[in-house]
Amino acid sequence: MVESRAKLTAIGSYVPSRKLTNTDLEKIVETDNDWIVQRTGIKERRISSKDEFTSDICIKAVENLKMRYDKSLDDVDLIIVCTLTPDHHTPSTASLVQAGLGLVQTGAIDLNAACAGFTYGLHLANGLITSGLNKKILVVGAETLSKITDYEDRSSCILFGDGGGAVLVEYTEDSPSFISHQLGSNGEKGGSLYSSNLSDKIFNQDIIDNGMIVQNGREVFKWAVSTVANNIPSLLSNTPFELKDVNWFVPHSANSRILESICRKIDFPTENTLSSIPYFGNTSSATIPLALDLAVKENRIKKDDKLILYGFGGGLAYAGLLINWTID
Repeated sequence: MVESRAKLTAIGSYVPSRKLTNTDLEKIVETDNDWIVQRTGIKERRISSKDEFTSDICIKAVENLKMRYDKSLDDVDLIIVCTLTPDHHTPSTASLVQAGLGLVQTGAIDLNAACAGFTYGLHLANGLITSGLNKKILVVGAETLSKITDYEDRSSCILFGDGGGAVLVEYTEDSPSFISHQLGSNGEKGGSLYSSNLSDKIFNQDIIDNGMIVQNGREVFKWAVSTVANNIPSLLSNTPFELKDVNWFVPHSANSRILESICRKIDFPTENTLSSIPYFGNTSSATIPLALDLAVKENRIKKDDKLILYGFGGGLAYAGLLINWTID
């Protein structure tokens, strides 16, 4: 394995001000607070305003990062925005973020690996910096899922919310964050979780989603638990670390039942699992950075802690990282 030359140096986040509580949802669909909390762990989620889009959330998350860590971003040479809800097909959301931040001639790309997007983005940033092609990269995971959520579908509308998180990844000589990585996808199961208004026949299903999120929750649940649990040993296998050495497990915050099932299967304590579920819901590519930043604000993560980040979702794609926490 090539030794990493990339280091996490700052983190920031942003969520819209509007809250959609379970009590609010009781007035929209046939559901109730106890049912939602028992099955998902979600109490409320944030909803973007009509004129607030993914690029706006990205910009505010980066501005939060800059303010808290007093970081100059003038020499950032690439922006990677991980999202499945871009403002447009083109221009990229990352280009809009570049313009909004005033970073002249900075490279900008969008990456769509759905709920695995943020871990894919970190993997890409690590590779580019380690190879010497880039020196300083912003990786942002952000979504406005409320804009593609069907609020007549009780099984899905209770899950999704909006928000975003950003990290700064920089070149380092002696204190890299990245220890081990793992990527994969099972495209044959892509029809279990999708949103497409361009090719509604692609999965040969009766449901035409008109751009809304459609998922087979039971199938995704089984796939996620088995995939993550079965692959974590190989993520650690080429490192000097064992699972008992890992301080924090940070999986995609899909719902609490999935996380609890994964923890049981790998025999990892749930109290050492970081989540953004209760107050933000499932924010796809934003769940992991939101969970990390919540833990940072609560002083739970310490420098040199070992973390497993694991994204999984639409694709069906997955990506795991073992990292050393290097943000002061």
